[in-house]
Amino acid sequence: MTSVRSDSELACIDLGSNSFHLVVANEIEGQPAVLDRLRDRVALAEGLNADGSLDDDVVERALASLARFGQRASGIPKDRLRAVGTATFRRIRDGGVFLERAGDALGVPIEILPGKEEARLIYLGVAHTLGDDRGRRMVVDIGGGSTECVLGERFESDTEESLSMGCVTWSRRFFPKVMTRRAFDQAELEAEQQIEPVQALLHRRGWDQAVGASGTILAVADVLEQQGWSDGAITPAGLKRLRDHLIDVKHVDALDLKGLRPDRCGVLAGGLAILRAVFRVFELKSMITSQGSLREGLMYDLLGRIRHEDVRERAVQAFGARMGIDEAQAVRVRDMVRHLFAGCQDAWQLPQTEGENLAWAAWLQGVGLAVSHSGYPKHGAYLIEHADLPGFSIDDRRVLAHLVRNQRRTVRKDFLNGPGKKKARRRTLMLLRLAVTLHRGRGAFDIPLPNVRVREDGLALRFARGWLAAHPLTERDLITERVALEAAGLRLTFE
Repeated sequence: MTSVRSDSELACIDLGSNSFHLVVANEIEGQPAVLDRLRDRVALAEGLNADGSLDDDVVERALASLARFGQRASGIPKDRLRAVGTATFRRIRDGGVFLERAGDALGVPIEILPGKEEARLIYLGVAHTLGDDRGRRMVVDIGGGSTECVLGERFESDTEESLSMGCVTWSRRFFPKVMTRRAFDQAELEAEQQIEPVQALLHRRGWDQAVGASGTILAVADVLEQQGWSDGAITPAGLKRLRDHLIDVKHVDALDLKGLRPDRCGVLAGGLAILRAVFRVFELKSMITSQGSLREGLMYDLLGRIRHEDVRERAVQAFGARMGIDEAQAVRVRDMVRHLFAGCQDAWQLPQTEGENLAWAAWLQGVGLAVSHSGYPKHGAYLIEHADLPGFSIDDRRVLAHLVRNQRRTVRKDFLNGPGKKKARRRTLMLLRLAVTLHRGRGAFDIPLPNVRVREDGLALRFARGWLAAHPLTERDLITERVALEAAGLRLTFE
């Protein structure tokens, strides 16, 4: 029997638009063995107003849930714990204040997932739950605030689409109290219009099997089976029979179906309308279901990071290649920044995650040259912030974009005053700027790795005797950089 170590626990928290979920597992021989699950129906999307603000009662409900989750996850190392927010988190105005309170309640920062990254993780969770089948899958997940449609094969997705409609938002909009035929017709037509822009792409790439995941589709499947309206799989006939039943019942408060939890009654009609639209647009004959979804995908993605099989590394490499970066220059800058980071990590108490961000920013520092040499750091920052980078949250992309944007010349105040510890942000940026400065010649000559001496307010670099005198242009570049760093509150000396 395999022994379980106390330090093998890991946890993933999925903060959805309808429900919050926590999964705690043990890592046993590289696989997660679930120990505990917690679920709270917070209905975050129900409290999101048209101006992007959140109702106070929903905020307090969310914070109370996160405090409970935080207590259960306490003691798990931070590098073995991930918390992500999805569609509603993407829409909250001035979300920084709420995010800070939410992170404090939970005890770990919350990552806001881009729609395509949410879709990738959903597919990963489904694929690991269903097993290593070789056919192509179309995975559909109808959440509270968004619907994800993903194509892939085995454990890798290749097409990820996220649509701004979900069971909570559709139910609020079309079925606030009653369920009528006209409301269903309008809800399904609007859903079809939302799907239309991605219809051709997904049809062209094709799939062998349709799989439904997460709360709405699993709830529909349970109702159809327990009511005797299906033999396990979801079919158009079963969906029509469920729709007709809801229209007959008419009032949401009067719903009483076998297999339907009471907290699902208010969002069933919206989810059903979206699901019927999916079936119609993609001409589906049947759909099986999977218990795995976003939180399971998060778990496997986290295990990949722990085992240094990080999808983010592949994403950065692929994006750089797509943009035609000078890989030899990228290697030079990355190797230099790693050398500088190693020389000051302990003294400055920089977490390893900062080193990873620096290495990725170093690799992508020249990506803006694909647009123009003039102002290429600005172009590069824009490309990074708006690119599809699997594995990266919205804030992760912003961190990389800020680093690339500020790699040369004046350090922008929005970087220095952004979220996080200002001292750590300045120090991290200093290392990238020095690596870029030292390799400005782009391989015209070899740059010796300098000796690094760490100070509280900066760095002292020492080169081989006589090297700077023999390379006056590099010395001049360092003098210019010293002035720029002083304006950012950092001190650079060299000899």
